[in-house]
Amino acid sequence: MSQWKDFVALVTGANKGLGLEIARQLGKLGIRVVIGSRDLGKGEQAAAKLKEEGVDARAVQLDVTSSDDIAALPAFFQNNYGRLDILVNNAGINVESESWRGSTAGNISSDSLRKTFDSNFFGAVAITQALLPLISASPAGRIVNHSSILGSLTLQADPKSPIYDTKPFGYDASKAALNAFTVHLAAELKPTKVKVNSAHPGWVKTDLGTDAAPMETPEGAQTAVTLATLPENGPTGGFFHAGNRLPW
Repeated sequence: MSQWKDFVALVTGANKGLGLEIARQLGKLGIRVVIGSRDLGKGEQAAAKLKEEGVDARAVQLDVTSSDDIAALPAFFQNNYGRLDILVNNAGINVESESWRGSTAGNISSDSLRKTFDSNFFGAVAITQALLPLISASPAGRIVNHSSILGSLTLQADPKSPIYDTKPFGYDASKAALNAFTVHLAAELKPTKVKVNSAHPGWVKTDLGTDAAPMETPEGAQTAVTLATLPENGPTGGFFHAGNRLPW
């Protein structure tokens, strides 16, 4: 069994897609995984599926925009496990996915922008802050913020970049903000054993990525899994995809 046996991980938005695959791959390493799901029933179904595959999994009610759900997390982990070692902030939305060309910085609605930031940024920050005391007590605390290459200001500003013409403002801005959180939190925790990094999974076949994406979920999950299980001498405060650093 791996060195991560008996470690505990929370993956948000993990009842399907990338989150579920990340939970699966972590569980195969011997990590006890908790599936955060807005719909507890769907989370329990996903956990049951993983259990059939030999993974120690369970679900927790977690709408990342619910202050009540977030406030209940520390007691859940303390009472059921006495610890939390890994947090993967995977849950996210793109309300512009169907019509991003009409959702520019100049005309996106305030409601769309707030809804996107509530899920992709404010939820991740609130969950991390609530669970940070537990993660900081871990012998190898790891925080992974699931970002996107679309949140790279460097690439968004470069006309030669392959993503230059792809600009769903709300989604991109929320991921850029999440990257800023990674940088600031990693610097704050540098004296500790906790490592904080942003992950770009790639363009993956999920509800968000659509069937047009070239990557399957097992491959897309690998960056987050690698960052969640970094060795003691691994990096912190970085933005990665498949082992390569991405520009902020």
